[in-house]
Amino acid sequence: MQKGSLVCVGTGMTLGSHISPLSRSYIEQADVVFVLVADGTTELWIQSMNADVRSLQPYYCEGQSRMITYQQMVAAILAEVHAGKKVCGAFYGHPGVFAWVPHQAIKEAVAAGYRAHMEPGISAEDCLYADLGLDPGTYGCQHYEASNLMFYQRTIDTAAYLILWQPGVAGDKSLAKFSTGSAYREVLVELLSQWYPLDHQVILYEAVTLPIQQPRIEPIALSDLPKAQMDLKTTLVIPPATVAKANRVILDQLNILAAQEN
Repeated sequence: MQKGSLVCVGTGMTLGSHISPLSRSYIEQADVVFVLVADGTTELWIQSMNADVRSLQPYYCEGQSRMITYQQMVAAILAEVHAGKKVCGAFYGHPGVFAWVPHQAIKEAVAAGYRAHMEPGISAEDCLYADLGLDPGTYGCQHYEASNLMFYQRTIDTAAYLILWQPGVAGDKSLAKFSTGSAYREVLVELLSQWYPLDHQVILYEAVTLPIQQPRIEPIALSDLPKAQMDLKTTLVIPPATVAKANRVILDQLNILAAQEN
């Protein structure tokens, strides 16, 4: 086993209140910490935990594919691992949710013979369930990145919740944009209208990053989605539009089994 190591931790969504004691200890004990979070306040807070904290934000460049940016971030992280250092990557929310860099960095570190693993954090999905009072076990819950739903043929269960992540960049194939305009969202609405009426009430949701904030919970009609204000942190929640149909064949089989047990 090589001398260097890597752990990618989640800082959670809300400053100071979501990080686990274990993740915090990894930040404090690392030789170098790479940080990618949602705001400068959280970045300063992490800097108070370690003398060598390096922001990954400068790698972002307007007009450059985010995949190139992510590869540069991975290279910067692994350079310190190869140098034999104990490296920690501190990432916004959960380091394994909508986060290519932590997954790839860990994969490459392990392949090169280094110790590397991930520690979970509280994600926007976790906050969504709490803020909206939504239990995914009640009706079921489907999750798609908005562009992914547009690019591929999917089967949607309208009796369950549909959660679309990053609708603010829906339809972007370049990975270079930080938002797409109303024309792109009109295509998304046209797609969704295959399953939902245009007057169906949907919710625009944004988790808070500071304890003094309130989450964005904005109900709108599906038809109003193209003109709504959105960015990378906006999530689209589509409540069920139909009632699940009973599976009589399976229910009859289960009734027979229950009768046999009695």
